[in-house]
Amino acid sequence: MLTLEITIVNIKRIFGAVLTILGIGGLIYDAVLFVNTNGTMHNYKALVIYTILGLLFFIAGISLVRTTKDES
Repeated sequence: MLTLEITIVNIKRIFGAVLTILGIGGLIYDAVLFVNTNGTMHNYKALVIYTILGLLFFIAGISLVRTTKDES
């Protein structure tokens, strides 16, 4: 039973790290789009979508890593 609990904790930490990396990637892609934008409405919609998704993934990943207790 203890092995199963440790495995679940490790999976949560790995999933949190993956979410954090995806969030950072989304925010970097958003920054690249922001630099290369030419002012059309389509670009602004993409900027808002990638910013929201990047922040959502980043915050969710960080909070999942922080709240998961390390019981090894």
